[in-house]
Amino acid sequence: MTATSAAPFGTMLTAMVTPFHEDGSVDLDAVQKVAKHLVDNGNDGVVVSGTTGESPTTTGAEDGETLAAVKDAVGGRAAVVAGVGTNDTRHSVELAKQAEKVGADGLLLVTPYYNKPSQAGVLNHFRQVVEATNVPVMLYDVPGRTGTKIALETYAAAKDWQTVVAVKEATGDLSRTAQLVDLGYAVYSGDDVNTLGYLAYGATGLVSVVGHVAGRQLKAMIEAFLAGDHAEALRIHTSLVPAFGAVMGVPNYGATTAKAALELAGVLANRVVRSPLVPLDDDEVADLRAGLDAAGLI
Repeated sequence: MTATSAAPFGTMLTAMVTPFHEDGSVDLDAVQKVAKHLVDNGNDGVVVSGTTGESPTTTGAEDGETLAAVKDAVGGRAAVVAGVGTNDTRHSVELAKQAEKVGADGLLLVTPYYNKPSQAGVLNHFRQVVEATNVPVMLYDVPGRTGTKIALETYAAAKDWQTVVAVKEATGDLSRTAQLVDLGYAVYSGDDVNTLGYLAYGATGLVSVVGHVAGRQLKAMIEAFLAGDHAEALRIHTSLVPAFGAVMGVPNYGATTAKAALELAGVLANRVVRSPLVPLDDDEVADLRAGLDAAGLI
């Protein structure tokens, strides 16, 4: 796939979980099952080894094996984007080169977290990773997790690199989307519940968590909005509100809720996560089930 359109990775992507065996090792068969499930259910692309994929607790070798498994399962049917963002530039460069070798269609590059670099440091980090490969890059701004927000001036400077084509926007500052589009970025909502707002400001799509179980619905919502049927888009959004709350409304949402949702949907055999995350308890699973049921997803 090439990143030449206004939606370089498609409009509907899910940041997919990394399934584990009961002993905590990566379950590559389940990885492929989840990837196929996503692409069979409305997803134009998948993001591998992002935060929802528990990338802080997976090794570089595991990231490469997981990416290869996903490429084998859905390559050619969907864009496969590899998460390569860490708080160690050298490690991110290694992951980027590995992803290019495996055949990733894109790289997801998050702001370095915990270190809290200056904007000059953020730009230098991006530059080293971007220049290490020829793979299209989606920058990822999520200051609630990283502690650092990407400045517009940094975005403007990064746009000088031809392969930097998109942004996953999760700052909550929806209006900034219009400025990013004006700079030449394809903007993807990084927050399911705010996707309609991002689209209204010019975003092109979504990188989702709820898409693990609502890919078709979210794809239909995006398509309706982009086609000008805003009433239908709002109707779909409203129908999914219980699912947004159920999946995103617990303190350790993401991998924990997505895996539990896939277990409830019969896609995964377990909801094992790696420490420091802990699986949802029975009460949390019951709440999740109720929200997904209210949204008509299970």
